[in-house]
Amino acid sequence: MSDHHVLIPLASPDATCTLAQGLAPRLRPGDTLLLSGGVGAGKTHFARCLIQSLLITPEDVPSPTYTLVQTYPGRTADIWHADLYRLSDAIELVELGLTEAFSDAICLIEWPDRLGDLTPMDALWLHFDPLTDPGAEDRRLLRLTWQDDRWGPRLEGLLND
Repeated sequence: MSDHHVLIPLASPDATCTLAQGLAPRLRPGDTLLLSGGVGAGKTHFARCLIQSLLITPEDVPSPTYTLVQTYPGRTADIWHADLYRLSDAIELVELGLTEAFSDAICLIEWPDRLGDLTPMDALWLHFDPLTDPGAEDRRLLRLTWQDDRWGPRLEGLLND
């Protein structure tokens, strides 16, 4: 497997949300999205928009910063949203059942560098970079990276729109 990547400019939080809503119906049980970038880069905003578009019944989607993991009933699978910023030991993820969720849920992981050896190799990486140009406070550059060949066809229409 080789690395593939695509850069997507995001002009605003609304553009970030639109992309998340476009990606959501393409996800299947066993898919993991690894969301990286600094504090305030747009990871939680992206995750919230994606999760809300997959919920059977609309509900608030808080950041799981303090709980580590929030789960939601989705249309095709349970959705696991994890924020690993405050993770003290990766063994906590096994105890929470996150490693099992990688195989049968849709998982969104913020701060995926904390996963270490538990990182799923077939995941889709989304790295959010705020642009530093004057007047570009809300603009981001999103880098999608993947190794698993299933992602290319799934992303095709999304990336061409």
